[in-house]
Amino acid sequence: MIIDIHSHIVDRGYLQSLTDLWGLEASSPSPGHTLLRKDGHTVAWYRDEMFDPDHRLREMDRKGIDRRVISLSTPEVYPWPKDEQIALSRKINDTIAGMCKAHPDRFTGLASLPLVDVDASLKELDRCLGELNMAGVMIGSNVEGIPMNDPGFEAIWERLNRDRIPVFEHPMFPKNTDGMEEFELPLRVGFVFDTTLAVTRMIYGGVFERYPDFPYIMAHTGGTLLMVIQRLDNGYRIFPDCREHITKPPSHFAKKLYYDSASFFAPALKMAYDYLGPDQILWGTDDPYIDSDTAHVRELNLPGDDEAKVLGGNAARLLGLAD
Repeated sequence: MIIDIHSHIVDRGYLQSLTDLWGLEASSPSPGHTLLRKDGHTVAWYRDEMFDPDHRLREMDRKGIDRRVISLSTPEVYPWPKDEQIALSRKINDTIAGMCKAHPDRFTGLASLPLVDVDASLKELDRCLGELNMAGVMIGSNVEGIPMNDPGFEAIWERLNRDRIPVFEHPMFPKNTDGMEEFELPLRVGFVFDTTLAVTRMIYGGVFERYPDFPYIMAHTGGTLLMVIQRLDNGYRIFPDCREHITKPPSHFAKKLYYDSASFFAPALKMAYDYLGPDQILWGTDDPYIDSDTAHVRELNLPGDDEAKVLGGNAARLLGLAD
């Protein structure tokens, strides 16, 4: 089974609410292609066909994709005030669940949580896993600047760990993007930076030592975490602050995390495979924003069993999907 772990729902109502909230300006570089921009850079964009589930199913068939795991993309529900964030989370999760219910053999949903309110998040998590039959949650790399190792989120990690609920981390814009306005740097570089920063804080902050039992899957092959893991280990050896919350070096935890393939870059994926092995990597496309298929994994020429794990077996195992 070919399973795409990194795919997004695109919803007109959500984009309109975001436009109203942030005062986004729309521009169209080509017919049917709309950029929503703020402060000189794009914060969201869409093509008209992204709203059509039938188009997306045809694309899956064309590329030989059996199932996609869908979640909301950046900036998630986090920019809205508490009450609106709670209501929007429910609305988005109902929309995702509706898409999955209409095509139960093709789509699997990940829940959005109103993390500004932890109690509300725990209630929504129960609803999504029970009533809506979702397979896990999508969590951002920061919540409007609040880092993911903040003590306020401890109850979230405890709940996820208790029931081994899969988490897909997707980058948010960094807290401060001043000086990054040109060349779409917040999207192109800021995302990679913020994933790396978030997971580094979670490792050093002891989140994965306290809660070792839930699958934590990172977008974009973990940003640059694997490239800097020896620097993090050196920090553990040299600086007391880097040992305050953990009893093993960061590389110990990095090897237990999961990474999607959406760096799309063969040398980076080969490094991840050589370092982690086949069980920690899941195929992802960043659909519908990136027009990708399985080629970036198949060109690695992995052994057959290893390739099958990456292209779907690992996702099926972690999310409890039938093969």
